Amino acid sequence: MTIESILGAIVIGAVIGALGRLFLPGRQPIGWILTIVVGIVAALIGTAIAQVMGVATTDGIDWIELVMQVVLAVVGVGIVAGLRRGSRV
Repeated sequence: MTIESILGAIVIGAVIGALGRLFLPGRQPIGWILTIVVGIVAALIGTAIAQVMGVATTDGIDWIELVMQVVLAVVGVGIVAGLRRGSRV
């Protein structure tokens, strides 16, 4: 694992996490670090699911894989936000 791959995962996680928060209605009481972590996890799981389903890898943007990652990020942000909201009561 190189520094470029780690930085790439952080950047992709930030983008996927931010998109997940954008598409989730309402306010989420989680910080940007948790958003990035949720995005990284969603990106990894989305990629794994796409590979299992046989989604072809292309030279450009893999739209099906990206949609899976964002949907997983929306679910992940919702779960983390719900857990954070529940722990503060």
